[in-house]
Amino acid sequence: MAVTTRERPRARARPRPQPGVLAPGAVRWRPPPELSLRIAILAGIVLVAFAALFLRLWALQVLSEAQYADAARNNQLRTLRVPAPRGPIVDRNGRVLVTNTVGSSVQVWPSDLPDGREARRFLLRRLARVVGVPAADIERALAEHTGGPATPVTIKYDAPRDVVTFLSERQTEFPGVVVARSYVRSYPHGSLAAHVLGHVGEVTRRQLERRPDLRAGDEAGQGGIEAAYDAFLRGRPGAARLRVDSLGRARSQLFVAAQPHPGHALRLTLDLELQRAAEHAVDYGIELARGSDCIGCWSSNAGAVVALDPRTGEVLALASRPTYQPRIFAGRVRPRALAAAGLTADHAPEANFPAVNRATAGLYPPGSTFKPVTALAALHEGLLGYADSLPCTPIYKRFQQEFKNWDPYVYTAMTLPTALAASCDTFFYELGYRFYKLPPDRGSPLQEWARRLGFGERTGIDIGSEEAGLLPTPAWRKESFDTELDRAWKPGDSIQLAIGQKDLLVTPLQMTRFYALIANGGRLVTPHVAADVEQPRRNGAEPSVLRRFLPPAPRTVGVDPNALAIVRDGLVLATHESFGTSTAVFGAYPVQIAGKTGTAEKAVDGVLQDQSWWCGYAPADARPTIVVCAVIENGGHGGTAAAPAAMKVFEAYFGHPAPPFVPRETD
Repeated sequence: MAVTTRERPRARARPRPQPGVLAPGAVRWRPPPELSLRIAILAGIVLVAFAALFLRLWALQVLSEAQYADAARNNQLRTLRVPAPRGPIVDRNGRVLVTNTVGSSVQVWPSDLPDGREARRFLLRRLARVVGVPAADIERALAEHTGGPATPVTIKYDAPRDVVTFLSERQTEFPGVVVARSYVRSYPHGSLAAHVLGHVGEVTRRQLERRPDLRAGDEAGQGGIEAAYDAFLRGRPGAARLRVDSLGRARSQLFVAAQPHPGHALRLTLDLELQRAAEHAVDYGIELARGSDCIGCWSSNAGAVVALDPRTGEVLALASRPTYQPRIFAGRVRPRALAAAGLTADHAPEANFPAVNRATAGLYPPGSTFKPVTALAALHEGLLGYADSLPCTPIYKRFQQEFKNWDPYVYTAMTLPTALAASCDTFFYELGYRFYKLPPDRGSPLQEWARRLGFGERTGIDIGSEEAGLLPTPAWRKESFDTELDRAWKPGDSIQLAIGQKDLLVTPLQMTRFYALIANGGRLVTPHVAADVEQPRRNGAEPSVLRRFLPPAPRTVGVDPNALAIVRDGLVLATHESFGTSTAVFGAYPVQIAGKTGTAEKAVDGVLQDQSWWCGYAPADARPTIVVCAVIENGGHGGTAAAPAAMKVFEAYFGHPAPPFVPRETD
């Protein structure tokens, strides 16, 4: 049976609407007339705005290009540090030791120099001819500059007026070169107290790292008082603004935004006239040494003198020879000038190291000026009674070794004061041997007393670095030498230490401090140079003191007054009795002076040379007010050079000239 299928009728496809053709029955939408008007107005506004913007940009970039480019070039604002004048340094009586001179400095801004290497070199060479500074020095200063290209480098301080005028009129020819106001340190008295005052120079990298108040290009103290009290002296710099073009040319007046504040004045304990007398005294001692019959004294060319107030530790004078002119460091330092003055490492030996402050850093064996130390230690340790006497002979023998006395014609018993006055070596050789014979459990009492009296340590003076010296001990010898023989402490070590010889080394300042202890009754003072910081006033009014520098209180070291009195008696006999080693110099002076000579052997270029010493104080018959210690290198006997040199300081201090005298060759 056949099955038939009924077919469904196909649906008629709906026609797709064509673009732009309305469907049947549809109505086209038209915006209302009000909306069309608004759209047209908005489109017109947008069109006008874009047209105006386009025209403005076209005017700026095309029509006014030169005008605005020039304005951009002239719209660079530069901030400058205005240096503050450093405060003056005056002596104890207000007399100026260091001040400032106002001048003009020539500076180079590395960022404004020509880019090309040849153009830059040509500019610097031309600038070198104008300012009178070698081109190599200018290039070296730029290379060593630590402040970067945005800070200036000063290549000429205190430039002459014609140089300033020449550069000011030719700014376009010297891009990156400007003239600024500067303050240069001035030294009215030349080299006077150069080692005490120090000098000023551009800050170093180390100073920049340690002091956040400093900036590259600043100046700061580099030695002596200038460095120790730089925070008070340098003041606070100001700030100024200047509008310049891209070539560094000024396009406006300099506007000071912050005024600089000058540094404070610093008053020292030094006395100007006494300092001058001390420096002349060293020269006088050197002349006496060279004119004497001493073998090798013709090579004497250095020395030091220290004057101290034994009551307070105030340094009244501190002289060192040879010296230098601190003005060499004022402004831009020239290597040639430093070399000519012996202030460089290569040239210092030829000039005998003029930068070394021999008063604080010169190391010498003290010789017989050390004998009061041995005397005090022996009395306190019971090795010698107050009334005991010992033989003074030409030769002292121990273990088949001979130790000679400086005077080969003496043979008598002496008490301690007499032995000090006559400076009998053999008397103190015996004391040194008695120290050596002490049992090991007693330690090293001579060295312990010497350390208690200020040796083997720094004095603490406030003008910078100083040497601690060398106080030899058995422990030191074991650590310092290699062979068993050299490491052993032998009898000769104690014997020679008792008269200030062998390995013992001291500074003149340490010796002055010790004799101040004898003068003031047993107190160890701290030497100091700065007295106070002051604010100067106008119209001649007294300055106001902002801060006083008070040193540490003198340290009592436990010296027996009776032992001290015996030593003081010996020092008076040394300057007034017929057998005293410096009676010829001080015996007839109207003010009583007490002190001790010293003649110390020191190896100089492999040859033993005598270093001339004298240390003492006055007035000895009242409360002493001044201690003087003098050393003349290679000067021979203490009575020949050092004692007369010290006499010159006492003459200036007391205002009394000394009667004529003939120095004697005494120990």
